[in-house]
Amino acid sequence: MVNFKLESWAAIAPELKSEEDWHTWLQHPRTIDGPLDKVSLKQFPPMLRRRFSTLGKCAMGAALPLLEEGEVIPSIFASRHGDTELTLSLLENMGLDEPMSPTGFSLAVHNAVSGLFTIARKDTSEVTSIAATQGLVVQTLLEAVGQLQVSERVLCVIYDVPLPDLYRRYSESTPFPYAIAMILNRSVGESYSLAQRDEVGDSVESTLSAAQDSESFQFVRLLTGLSSEAQSALNGMNWRIARAEV
Repeated sequence: MVNFKLESWAAIAPELKSEEDWHTWLQHPRTIDGPLDKVSLKQFPPMLRRRFSTLGKCAMGAALPLLEEGEVIPSIFASRHGDTELTLSLLENMGLDEPMSPTGFSLAVHNAVSGLFTIARKDTSEVTSIAATQGLVVQTLLEAVGQLQVSERVLCVIYDVPLPDLYRRYSESTPFPYAIAMILNRSVGESYSLAQRDEVGDSVESTLSAAQDSESFQFVRLLTGLSSEAQSALNGMNWRIARAEV
């Protein structure tokens, strides 16, 4: 078992910006198919603002409110698939024997969002990008706990957008763009635990669809106090995230 302290967190999605919004939606889920609300990037230079796609804007919309302007902090950016829409467009151009856009390629790599984030904020702290088809939240937390051995605070951002239609028959897809940002602190904040378990516990009571009841949304349920734990599977092991007993 490992313990960590959560200093602050935020999550955004279309129509869901505050903890109250998430609390209401998780209790009374409804279909969300609108666009992401406008995310302010006014603190970034105009040339960099234009490079943020929906994926990047979603990540920034959750992360930036947690940080003071000019604050430096190690960060972890975790996405299951990255910017698949952009990647698919590059592959389609290759299939048509058209030249690949250097800018498009640089923005399609998995660490593009974290790179833009650190460049725009002139933050030279350590930054890690995670791509994980399984256990995205768990792998992010494990990396963060490791970094807290040498850093006082770590920013974690977990984010994804829906897959293009072409890929949905092959992989589960988030139903809408979302991002969860949190700052883990070595000594200050609410205590949580992360532990392996031999068996999967009872399913979280929820009226959510299979896609909505993903690890990430279970984690938001935990953060909002709607459930006592979040569950995940990783490399054949079951994991439990819960508030630590005081």
